[in-house]
Amino acid sequence: MVISKLNSYLSGKSNKFPSDFNKIIKEINFDSVDKDSQLDLLWKAYNIGTNAHKDQLRKSGKPYFSHCVEVAHTLAKWKMDLDTITAGLLHDTIEDTAITKQDIVETFNEDIAALVEGVSKLSGIKFNSRQAKQAENFMKMFLSVAKDLRVIIIKFADRLHNMHTISYLPKIKQRRIAIETRDVFAPLAHRLGMNQLKIELEDLVFKTINPDEYRDIDKKLKVTRKQREKYINKFIKPIQEEVENSKIDINIFGRAKHYYSILSKMNHRDKSFDEIFDLFAIRIIVAKIEECYAVLGIVHQLYTPLQDRFKDYIATPKSNGYRSIHTTVFGEEGKMVEVQIRTEEMNQTAEIGVAAHWIYKEQKSGVSNLDQRMSWLRDLVEILQSEEKDPDEFLKLLKIDLFEDEIFVFSPKGDVSQLPTGSSPIDFAFDVHTQVGLHCSGAKINGKIAPLNTKLKNGDSIEIITSDNQLPNDAWLKLVKTAKAKSHIKRCIKKKQLDQSIKLGKEIIEKGLRKFGKISLLKNIKSNPELLGHNNEDLIYSDVADGQLTVHDIIQKYFPDTPEEYQDRKSPESLTQKFLNKARGIAKGVTVDGVSNTLIAFAKCCSPIPGDEIIGYITRGRGVTIHICSCPNIPSLSNENRFIDVEWDVSSKTLFIVRLKIVCEDRKNIVRDITEVISNFSMNIQSIDMKAKDGLGYCTLILETRDTKQLLRVKKKIKEIPNVINLERI
Repeated sequence: MVISKLNSYLSGKSNKFPSDFNKIIKEINFDSVDKDSQLDLLWKAYNIGTNAHKDQLRKSGKPYFSHCVEVAHTLAKWKMDLDTITAGLLHDTIEDTAITKQDIVETFNEDIAALVEGVSKLSGIKFNSRQAKQAENFMKMFLSVAKDLRVIIIKFADRLHNMHTISYLPKIKQRRIAIETRDVFAPLAHRLGMNQLKIELEDLVFKTINPDEYRDIDKKLKVTRKQREKYINKFIKPIQEEVENSKIDINIFGRAKHYYSILSKMNHRDKSFDEIFDLFAIRIIVAKIEECYAVLGIVHQLYTPLQDRFKDYIATPKSNGYRSIHTTVFGEEGKMVEVQIRTEEMNQTAEIGVAAHWIYKEQKSGVSNLDQRMSWLRDLVEILQSEEKDPDEFLKLLKIDLFEDEIFVFSPKGDVSQLPTGSSPIDFAFDVHTQVGLHCSGAKINGKIAPLNTKLKNGDSIEIITSDNQLPNDAWLKLVKTAKAKSHIKRCIKKKQLDQSIKLGKEIIEKGLRKFGKISLLKNIKSNPELLGHNNEDLIYSDVADGQLTVHDIIQKYFPDTPEEYQDRKSPESLTQKFLNKARGIAKGVTVDGVSNTLIAFAKCCSPIPGDEIIGYITRGRGVTIHICSCPNIPSLSNENRFIDVEWDVSSKTLFIVRLKIVCEDRKNIVRDITEVISNFSMNIQSIDMKAKDGLGYCTLILETRDTKQLLRVKKKIKEIPNVINLERI
């Protein structure tokens, strides 16, 4: 039995523990009442892990279990609870040894077993690609995190030691692991407030991917260290003297910026190492929050502050729980120096983030802060559970939520929302509630109507205008930044498209079957959709609407003897199609290489009309398809021999018609202002349709224009009209 095998691993409690085990227990604050049993638990895990991995070696040649010990040591330094440290010692046993989850449950407890299982990689599953495997592992990791946050903290400790020993791996594997660490683990550590871990991972990635640049910065920092320390000591001396007079106990010190941060500043500002002034920051640790503000006043009395570089993250903490005051001041020689002021508890949280929750877990504030900072992760897990497991889509959503910096905006009631930089009112609407986001039709920013593509700024107050008739469209995807908004918009559009396809497909089938005298076939489709390869009649309707299936195909399946001679009746023209037909009717047609009356079809993706620059593409069996030259859906240029020169067959004095859609703030005389601009260009308005709703005006115009140049000029002038929010050609 495996349990007896586990027990045989135990060598008994020794009077003298191994040095690597002692290294772990020195970092742990054992319960004074239950210390012996806690130590026994950890020692048991150490022995089981040692024996389970005894025949395994790392690429460095060291015993494999040395890695597990380092993981447990890191968790102990982060002051994690005993179950987490124990799980750190055992975290690879399920994956790499004969030990099972049930063995760990019986030897330890359900809690430790669940943590080990959560960290274990997927096994026994066939993946289509490395990216698919990576995404599946991340999916499992995040779903485990939803149950217990400690899973990701163990994973962080595991990844940190793997990055420290990465030099023993082949170069190609080093690069793959380093990029994965840079793209997911470092930003995830940042989102969880584990700043010291983020810094360490980024520097290890930098050292792995760009070793020459890393060594260059390392050398320059060592050369300038004494000069830097001299400047820091000179800078902090007057602060210390003033603080002593105020009888405030502080711990003040300077620290160099980490290597990756220096490289980013050099690249972002396009400057050399010598031109980067802020290579270090001053940190001031005090006992109480009120002392933070007292010390801030002293710093600003001594040094001139830079107004736009002041951040009070105590009043408005970051979503990862980070709290501190940041101010940038001018020191001697005009050098800019960043000063960070915080309490000891804030410093602990800033360094180890969510891990600090286990240090302050007895305090109610620690629990509420943890719940608050984990809300974004719960949203991500909700998206993960509701979406199809598409690796590309999941990794995109993951990176959206990990990489963005934050801004703070407010509801009319004063509630704070933390959003990525560059967010729009739509992001805010989805942050308030999913239904508010789905029906968002407009927004007021700081009391004024603003377009939905407005980029929000720190401190903005936003009021969302909703409408039951409003639903997301494709354009919204270009405006939003948050993964939650993107996911819900895509889901809504997909559902809307499916509903439309089902409705259209059903109409096509009914009309076709009536014409052919086979209307009774609808019952067959409903009762036996499997004959067409589907278990749902709606999927059949959708396939018909998408052109993957025809009415004739359906009839042939159910009545194989039906004659071939059959054509579907054309569906009624839509308003858009009528407009296109009218616009194209101005031209006699399209001349293909100088020859007219060629079999042509207009591409639906760009709907070209006379006046547009066009190109022809020879489509097998359908003649020439006409696209606008700038159409993104033009087939690949690798098929160059299938492109052909085309032009509109029109006289030089012909006027073309175009349709414009204008969204504006609903105000008096807005229609007059628009028509005056058009009149100034001597353009004729064929029709105008204006509607107002929820403070916004929606205007549809059909104009006659000489050419696209004239059209561009009039569009530019219309956009300059006050309160015009958006203008597009449709």
